[in-house]
Amino acid sequence: MSKVIDKLIINTPYEEPKKYWLYKRENQSFELIEGRRKSGYWKKSDQRLDNNDPGEFVEIELVNRIRPRVKKWRESNYPNITPTTKKLLEFWKDSKERDQNQTPFFCQFEAVETAIWLTEGLDSDKQGIKLPKDSDWIRECFKLATGTGKTVVMSMLIVWHVLNKISNPKDSRFSKNILIVTPGITVKDRLSVLLPSKEDNFYKTFRIVDDEMWKKLLQSKIVITNWHNLSEKTDDGKKNVVKRGTESDEAFCKRVIKEFGDAKNILVINDEAHHCWRVIEETEDENDEKATVWVNGLDKIHNARNIIKTYDLSATPFRPSGVGNQSEKLFPWIVSDFGLNDSIESGLVKTPRIAIRDDASITDDLKSKFFNIYYHVKEDLNRKVNEKTGLPDLVKSAIDHLGTDWLNVKEDWEKVDRKTPPVFIFVTNRKETAARVTHHILNGYSSIHELEDDEKFLRIDQDALEKLESEVDTNDELRILERKKFNTVGKIGKSGEQIQCVVGVNMLSEGWDARTVTNILGLRAFTSQLLCEQVIGRGLRRVSYELNDENLFDPEYVTVFGIPFSFLPTEGDTKPFTDTTYISLSFFTSI
Repeated sequence: MSKVIDKLIINTPYEEPKKYWLYKRENQSFELIEGRRKSGYWKKSDQRLDNNDPGEFVEIELVNRIRPRVKKWRESNYPNITPTTKKLLEFWKDSKERDQNQTPFFCQFEAVETAIWLTEGLDSDKQGIKLPKDSDWIRECFKLATGTGKTVVMSMLIVWHVLNKISNPKDSRFSKNILIVTPGITVKDRLSVLLPSKEDNFYKTFRIVDDEMWKKLLQSKIVITNWHNLSEKTDDGKKNVVKRGTESDEAFCKRVIKEFGDAKNILVINDEAHHCWRVIEETEDENDEKATVWVNGLDKIHNARNIIKTYDLSATPFRPSGVGNQSEKLFPWIVSDFGLNDSIESGLVKTPRIAIRDDASITDDLKSKFFNIYYHVKEDLNRKVNEKTGLPDLVKSAIDHLGTDWLNVKEDWEKVDRKTPPVFIFVTNRKETAARVTHHILNGYSSIHELEDDEKFLRIDQDALEKLESEVDTNDELRILERKKFNTVGKIGKSGEQIQCVVGVNMLSEGWDARTVTNILGLRAFTSQLLCEQVIGRGLRRVSYELNDENLFDPEYVTVFGIPFSFLPTEGDTKPFTDTTYISLSFFTSI
């Protein structure tokens, strides 16, 4: 056992994990264990050992009951499946049919296998497996860390359903009418690759189907919509007037899923599904309205057309648990889990490097405060002041230190002729803070003058972005161009190609899939570990997916200040860019 981890990436991404780093809470050490980590999360305990103690580990029992049964079923060559499903599984596993970069990761394959087993597996194998419900339809949640490829999973689920329905139209377990619901336009645009009509569709990009299957897939009807469109509307002819209770279930369906005609038995896929939950008790959470509109809209579709099943995909499938309680409640219908810990150990995502909360080796108290910057400067950052008001010394120091790391990465990328720069993002608490940070950087007050290029700088007006996310007020050309630039950060040939610094307020859009983020500075309150992981998620996507000689991915890093994860093991061979000590992983899901 050791308090230092010498190598975090220990598993190949294409096979079931064979080992993991086990955290020993009592002495805060780590032991490399053969086998696979159990699904679970860390829950704060009344008897915390110290400030870095994550509390007690709680298993996700349903996942841990299902996982070995799916494995046994897989090893028995999938008994009881349809000929169509068998053909698909064989095709997806055939290495001759696709390049390495088209091969599904183990976590993607396991999620799809779990869905298939729950639908097609022998009933005798599913004894004792009961999925909790909060709706009249079945919900199955697949928990996959940001950056592990949820969209590929969706494409595989769609193909499996559509081809089975076409092969046997009377099989009520399947559907060729697919509704995909998203939390905003950013995600909706990104998921357009699930439409077969799109030139860059995933079915061909990742060779999810062969030519024969492709022709059948074209018989499907796939609708991708925004949760805002699930709001009930009046029938008085007024555009975009929302008034609950005035639209019949059938009229609602004719508007929202008109492409399906009168078809029944709809399959629903919820992306970023942590926004879709039934409000049991009223809270002050701002997401209550979104959740209610989303789930009530699905109720109406189910009442009129019947939802055969809802697949929920999310890296953080939690819902708020009550007024004044900062914790979150895990979705009880999670059936498959490949979380941040597993993803980092398999090299599927970048490894977060985070400033230590407190350590005896740190002699500069300023640097130890990088762990949770906002806590130390919140009074200053909550002032309504103009953009020329200087930032607190702690914030200025954090910008310089993190900027130094960004500059080092930039120079390294230029040596290997990377076409796009690394990206430094700021997540601030309010518009005034965003304006002050912008003024500080663009006017030469930081020591990193390479960040001063306003052509490569983007400040996101969150209010404007949220309006665009809801498809409202889309006539503002400047805002539309800003969103297009934001959504194409790091993409060669697009308007956001050369962006190297982004300043946003509160949160950056979910579904934002920039792969070039290397540095994140949090300047806002982080009231939960869920929020920490969601913000970190904006920087988790990898740049390279080339295997090394050990059949593993080489590590990539995202360096983070001001986002206070619960507990943080170190990777011993990580070389910090200054004399500050860094953490290289966060092994937790804490509630």
